[in-house]
Amino acid sequence: MHVLGLVISLLIGKCASFHTELLENVYRNFMHTDPEVFMNVSQLITSKGYPCEEYTVETKDGYLLGIQRIPHGRHNKHHTPNKLPRPVVFLQHGLLGASTNWVANLANESLGFQLADAGFDVWLGNSRGNTYSTKHVKLSPDCDEFWKFSFDEMAKYDIPAVLNHILTVTGHDDLFYIGHSQGTLINFAMLSDNPELSRKIKLFVALGPVTVPAHIISPLKYLAAVPDEIAYSLLGRKDFLPNYLIIKILGDTLCKETVTRAVCSDILFLCAGYDIHNLNKTRLPVYINHSPAGTSMQDMIHFSQMIRSKEFKKYDYGSVSANKKHYGQDTPPAYNVTKVTTPVVLYWAEKDWLAVPQDVKILQSKLPNVRGIYEIKDWNHLDFIWAVNAYKVLYKDIIKLLLNTKD
Repeated sequence: MHVLGLVISLLIGKCASFHTELLENVYRNFMHTDPEVFMNVSQLITSKGYPCEEYTVETKDGYLLGIQRIPHGRHNKHHTPNKLPRPVVFLQHGLLGASTNWVANLANESLGFQLADAGFDVWLGNSRGNTYSTKHVKLSPDCDEFWKFSFDEMAKYDIPAVLNHILTVTGHDDLFYIGHSQGTLINFAMLSDNPELSRKIKLFVALGPVTVPAHIISPLKYLAAVPDEIAYSLLGRKDFLPNYLIIKILGDTLCKETVTRAVCSDILFLCAGYDIHNLNKTRLPVYINHSPAGTSMQDMIHFSQMIRSKEFKKYDYGSVSANKKHYGQDTPPAYNVTKVTTPVVLYWAEKDWLAVPQDVKILQSKLPNVRGIYEIKDWNHLDFIWAVNAYKVLYKDIIKLLLNTKD
């Protein structure tokens, strides 16, 4: 109980201590706030001169996922550098993230924009339960039933539905997959169980890859010390850290001042690695407004189970009878990444608290088709999406890698 209380205070408790005068500050500073703080993902894209298309993808279990597309860059609508059909790239965000992660920086610092300018047809995914995917054909997000999912369902239903939709719309036979954090985990899980779809991914670029967080440094490990049922009883069975008003208040007010930016950084970096020197700090209000974007409590519990067991396994329903009902066996089955035949390139960060280098090396040893593994010095988990030097350090190399990948 004491440990869980510590985690809660670290993650969300600080927000509650601010008085209602912050609401007044929001309005007082409204005219001086970066307008991107109030934009949705489509507006973030079009405000920089890029085209954006919105799609809704229905999964087999009825979730309605909002995805976005940047079909071309600002100046290459009718041509690509090699004059060949525009290759398709799918970007999948990490834990508590959203498609905004790929377009929240300036155009020359955001992977989504840079890929579009390089001649790619760029698609941005959103996992069930985040800001852009809180609808279902029957269920309401107000009920517990809606939130009975973890990354298992994202791997089994979300990724196949979205990738097949993209290939149908574009008419392509395959695509590139770039994932960050949980965006890598759900693809490794999917590729372990779905060999048919694995053949449709030309190359899998894994940024801050996560499968078994055995050596995790992040304070998420403290949540793992709390029994599942106690965590559920204290935090509920619905969503975990959605993008509530209090987060917006922090983004609109506190992040504007140098002395209070560390408060915002606690929220952003607590799970992933605390180090902000690679960030454009003036963008913190934008980051805070769009993240965390929400996931289910069950998803967080699933991470806790993996931290405890040190195994890449499906969600444990807590009893032999419940596991037999779902899996036909006493315990949850493991994901077998040795079955992932898709070509994979791994990028890992020296100061990552979540995708710890030691765990990435263990993952590498199990994958049968690793085309490259690269360490990025002096980076943490969130620098993959927000570092001011991301294009120079990483993105230009990714673009070159994709352009040089042969069928």
